[in-house]
Amino acid sequence: MSLLNFTILKLTLFLIAGIVIGHLINIPLQIILFVNGISLILLFYCYWRARNTFIKTMWFGNFAFTTMICIGVLTTTLHNQKNNSNHYTHHISNDVSSPKRSTVRIREILKSSTYQHKYVIDILQVDETKTTGKSILNIKKDSLQNLLKVDDIFIVKADFKAISMPKNPGQFDYKHYLAKQYIYHQLFETNTSILKVENNSVTLLGIANNIRQYINKKLKPYGFEPNQKSIINALLLGQRQDISKDIYSSYVNAGVIHILAVSGLHVGIILLILNFLLKPLERFKHGRLIKTLLIVSILWSFAIVAGLSASVTRAVTMFSVFAIAANLKRPTNTYNTIAISMFVILLCAPRLLFDVGFQLSYLAVIAIVSIDPFLYKLWKPKYKLVDKYWHTLTVTISAQIGIIPLSLYYFHQFPSLFFLSNLIIVPFLAIILSFGILIILLAIINILPQSLATAFGGIISIMNDFVSWVSNQDVFLIKHISFSLLYVFASYLIIISLMRLLIKRNYYNLKFVLITIITIQSILVYNKHIRHSNEFIIFHKNRFSLIGNTINNEIMVSTNSDATLSKSDIIKDYTVSKDIKIIKKTPLRNTHQFNNQSLLIVDSLGVYNVKTLKSDYILLRQSPKININRLIDSIRPQLIIADGSNYKSYVKHWEAICIKRKLPFHHTGKKGAFVIKY
Repeated sequence: MSLLNFTILKLTLFLIAGIVIGHLINIPLQIILFVNGISLILLFYCYWRARNTFIKTMWFGNFAFTTMICIGVLTTTLHNQKNNSNHYTHHISNDVSSPKRSTVRIREILKSSTYQHKYVIDILQVDETKTTGKSILNIKKDSLQNLLKVDDIFIVKADFKAISMPKNPGQFDYKHYLAKQYIYHQLFETNTSILKVENNSVTLLGIANNIRQYINKKLKPYGFEPNQKSIINALLLGQRQDISKDIYSSYVNAGVIHILAVSGLHVGIILLILNFLLKPLERFKHGRLIKTLLIVSILWSFAIVAGLSASVTRAVTMFSVFAIAANLKRPTNTYNTIAISMFVILLCAPRLLFDVGFQLSYLAVIAIVSIDPFLYKLWKPKYKLVDKYWHTLTVTISAQIGIIPLSLYYFHQFPSLFFLSNLIIVPFLAIILSFGILIILLAIINILPQSLATAFGGIISIMNDFVSWVSNQDVFLIKHISFSLLYVFASYLIIISLMRLLIKRNYYNLKFVLITIITIQSILVYNKHIRHSNEFIIFHKNRFSLIGNTINNEIMVSTNSDATLSKSDIIKDYTVSKDIKIIKKTPLRNTHQFNNQSLLIVDSLGVYNVKTLKSDYILLRQSPKININRLIDSIRPQLIIADGSNYKSYVKHWEAICIKRKLPFHHTGKKGAFVIKY
């Protein structure tokens, strides 16, 4: 049976297409509303005509899909907070450098950095104007301060600083990541410079945070170690900000980071427990309906407490559909259920389509549903225990097949021992979660024995130690894998075509495989011979100079510190993003030639030969004490560049002179790496 025979699946695909269009193209709201109105009128007209005729036409279906695309565009536009006239960006855009007196509310507590506590805040007011929108608040760490709480309201007076672009090509784009969450600025303050305002109102997020804090308060007397407590919070409460960097990296490298995100496995276990506990209600009149309402209410309450992340929202939505269908005694199709949950979530929060966790969770579920039945049938173990482990292995492999291409694209590494860590942990995870829920319930009602808490903490420590051991097997962790979006497309094509051929061997599926192979070969040829362009790059690196020249899939790197080159990820990130295999070191010379253009480097000595050097570009490094006006008059460059090795005061002085003389000036600390393609 073809998946595209499911109407809800087709509608969801067209909704996704509309969300992508709305994300890529900024269409005025008035035009979108007009187009939606016209499409709805035509849709109802086609429906009315179809009811009065025996001949089926394609018009109703076409207009239904067109309407769904329009709804996707409209949903994206309506959820884009910048389109709101009260959004704070409309009240700071004229003068972003002057401090604004703003009233803000703590929305979410983020993972702290080395020197600052970080929060997502709602901007309630700018000066005297009521506003909406979100931002990041950075509070300098102070040993005497208390952490701010969700729903706390403060008055701050600070600059709205735009989120910085990545300084070098290939680095993680934090600005783009936050923009997908409608966050565009950040504020920097100290704990003593903010004024708390009395607040008697409580939001849903505040209630959820209070519940989590209450649970942690009840667990505190039982002496859980920090690493134990952070994993408990992640597994059962959906909060990962307290996990140490080492523990988090261990779970990532071992291929089991998914167990720290509250998802389908966690929600499924809770659903089984609720079904068991509430089953006696079915004996009463309307008991099944009451049971279903209770299950759905408890599941969504859990989702709220867990922070409404993409994974838990997807799981709770899907299991809610299952629970409702079971109450109505309707047969459920897994693909329909997946599509319905995705449809509902994207209508309510279209930005989640671009969330990595959302994408990976759905791909994993789809792969398990599609591939696992085929793999599981390959062998039928006689013993129940062996069968359980075999099924765990097939589910794990199926999920990994589904997410590997996208994981390589986002994370550029592959944990080869993922099957080992999943085989050991996943079968016991249901027990760990059930044990953890019992621990929390007993702690809340003050009857938790210390021996039980100690035993649970020991289990968490054993799991952490095992994951750490797996992650330390560096030989099995493949890093720095270059994987472009075209490779992702090609990978899913080959996965789909091969699975179709293995399940049903016929000429059509064989032809599909052969076409896929030709497509992959074309992509490989494009990546190797056409995609690459030559580039001359002056990277940004604080206190050091780093220059790269890429020619024919090979980069020649010049730096004043080999130690910096070996320790820094700047070149690694760049070569991975560009699929460059060969890295060569060359001396840092005073001049560089590329594409009939020249670069003159003036270092701390400030020495240059006016008679012999006529350069297109000048790089100032290591804060040379020179007369910048004389340098410009002598060399007459097209542009002057200052890298990260210079003092800020020097750079500010040079920039002011260049502005006065109308000469382009590029500071890598402000504008990022200087790149010339040729």
